[in-house]
Amino acid sequence: MIVTSAFSSGGRPAPGQPRLPTPPSGWPIGSYDTYEGAQRAVDHLADNEFAVADVTIVGVDLMLVERVIGRLSWGRVLGTGAVSGAWFGLFVGLLLGMFGGQGMNYAPILVGLIAGIAFGVIFAAISYASTKGRRDFSSASQLVAGRYDVLCQPRNAERGRDLLARLAMGSTRSDI
Repeated sequence: MIVTSAFSSGGRPAPGQPRLPTPPSGWPIGSYDTYEGAQRAVDHLADNEFAVADVTIVGVDLMLVERVIGRLSWGRVLGTGAVSGAWFGLFVGLLLGMFGGQGMNYAPILVGLIAGIAFGVIFAAISYASTKGRRDFSSASQLVAGRYDVLCQPRNAERGRDLLARLAMGSTRSDI
């Protein structure tokens, strides 16, 4: 199964896709409580040689869910800043070492690593201090829908509805 996203086309929409955000079109052929269920339905349609280019999964009743991961402390903030700065500094140091002439030189790698750690710690400290204790926790946000509708263009909606009804009844064969 190939997974695509809005960012996978290199700035150009796929053939038949709108250039600007537009409301979805089509007739509802299925509704599911989870994205996994809607994805399973579309996969079932694809397995039965259905024209899945006519299908759209639409998340309805959107919610932004923020899950708290843990408490922030100065130690955690500075440690995270040091690690992220180290990775960036190591990357820059490697580039300078490889393209700095005279073969591979390890001095730029070490300087990049140390400078990255220093800048990472400084920027993390400034960022955390600017919150003044109003947000002493880390979290991850996720956009979730209350339900997921599968829409299909009218020309194939009836066949799609029949295939999904067979899926719901437990039959995966389309020749029944």
